[in-house]
Amino acid sequence: MSTATTAPPHPTPDPALPHAINEAECRLFREAAELAGRKWTAAVLLALARGAQRFSELASGIDGISDRLLAARLRELEAQGLVTRTVIPSTPVQIRYGLTSSGAELIRILHPLVQWARRSGAAVPSETPSPAG
Repeated sequence: MSTATTAPPHPTPDPALPHAINEAECRLFREAAELAGRKWTAAVLLALARGAQRFSELASGIDGISDRLLAARLRELEAQGLVTRTVIPSTPVQIRYGLTSSGAELIRILHPLVQWARRSGAAVPSETPSPAG
């Protein structure tokens, strides 16, 4: 004789989660999660948070990103109000990038995600040296 247990038809809602999110908030949540999760976004924001200011510093500090993708991501993050772009009129012209307060806030908000990933055992890609060519 076996005693099988069945799950309840509907899981019990977690009281810590906001179940009364309306459609507009749901859309905002999705857009924010997609922006934060877009490839290279976190790497660019983190490089800026660590002090990189010039395009070349960002490019050398983010392994694997092409100049074209870095330029596109910087433009996008600037349009979203997460990154500042300052042109310094000199010879040659200098361009400096930095985090806005909103960009710094996003870094702070994402930090608990790192802690969650560590607790949940999320796989972290190992860094393997690229083959010498």
